[in-house]
Amino acid sequence: MSGMERPVRTAVFPAAGLGTRFLPATKALPKEMLVLVDKPIIQYGVDEALQSGIESIVLVTGRGKGIIEDHFDVAPELEGLLERRGKKEQLEAIRRISRTMHVVSVRQGEPLGLGHAVLVTRHLVGEAPFAVVLCDDVIDAARPALRQMIDVFERVKGPVIAVERVPMESVSSYGIVALDEQADLGPGVYRIKDLVEKPSRDAAPSNLAIVGRYILTPDIFPALQETVSDRTGEIQLTNGMRRLLEQRPLYACEIAGVRHDAGTKLGFLKALAYFALRDPDLAEPFRRYLETLDVSLGATSGR
Repeated sequence: MSGMERPVRTAVFPAAGLGTRFLPATKALPKEMLVLVDKPIIQYGVDEALQSGIESIVLVTGRGKGIIEDHFDVAPELEGLLERRGKKEQLEAIRRISRTMHVVSVRQGEPLGLGHAVLVTRHLVGEAPFAVVLCDDVIDAARPALRQMIDVFERVKGPVIAVERVPMESVSSYGIVALDEQADLGPGVYRIKDLVEKPSRDAAPSNLAIVGRYILTPDIFPALQETVSDRTGEIQLTNGMRRLLEQRPLYACEIAGVRHDAGTKLGFLKALAYFALRDPDLAEPFRRYLETLDVSLGATSGR
């Protein structure tokens, strides 16, 4: 049971994917840097990690992803300019990450699956428990989603997977957890009996879908090393966790919050509208603008 007594202080951010759903925009701009209102998608996840007590970020990148590393680097010239102009709020926003967190990166090389992306961080993560954050899933929660999971990890002393209830007609789009109904761990926390990748509605053991947050222990690495590639040539994290489940309990944490799948065009647009309407400066003018839209005319009906 390695890594059980150490706190969760590192978060891995897989960001080596090609972002083909957003082509041609992602031909030169990484999907993770697409902007929701005033922050790139990945920064929502990094901010969540910071608010959850994470101290180190590991970016798993690939060719053409250097802009992500630059975004989280110190920018002395920009900081100096903002300071001279008295832009204190903007200055704090860009300093918050680079000055308070240790950010490193590792190249995945070929995008060989989420399990492989986690595996290449082994030498950086070491023998401590760690989080994995998929930035496509942008979660707005009063208590950060990752903090909710870390609280559960500290209580159950085992790997924790974030889950969300989805309509039964949507289960075939997700990894679904089967639950040990005999384990009473309190509201929203479950012991996992099995993990089923994209089952049919009739075969789904529940409607609790795996979403993009994990708290893992170092014994996931040998489990992933022993996991064979699937028919696409990728090492899937779900398959590695199933192998780990043979050796130790895994747990599910039902997240309290609003999740957006910003990895699809429709999900991205929904997230954009959601965060615009949550912004105190934008909410009312944006709402008024939406009320004027008449897409059948291809223009607004008023100002």
